[in-house]
Amino acid sequence: RGMPQDVGDAAQIYRFAADRGYAKAQCNLAVLYMNGRGIPQDLTEADRYFRLAAEQGNVITQLYLGRLLLGAASAGGALLAARREAARFLAQAAQQTEDKESRLEALAVLSEHA
Repeated sequence: RGMPQDVGDAAQIYRFAADRGYAKAQCNLAVLYMNGRGIPQDLTEADRYFRLAAEQGNVITQLYLGRLLLGAASAGGALLAARREAARFLAQAAQQTEDKESRLEALAVLSEHA
């Protein structure tokens, strides 16, 4: 009820909180940028906000960032560097989480791209 139903409005609220260091808002804003929902798609901004949250130890964000980096590597980016960085974030997610499903997802993505 109290939250906006418009994704563009939600993006503004997420940005406000994200720019103040709130990891969940950084992750949510990054997802909006990645998918182009409510704001224009911008993978550079998605990467930036994913990194901010991932560096705070947000497991879900580490999974998203690992996948985003692997996608960039597949699209012809700096292949080796992107794959190494993706592996680092996915390994962190697997090590940090108590959630079996998230751990298995991180390990599966790592093994797919090993």
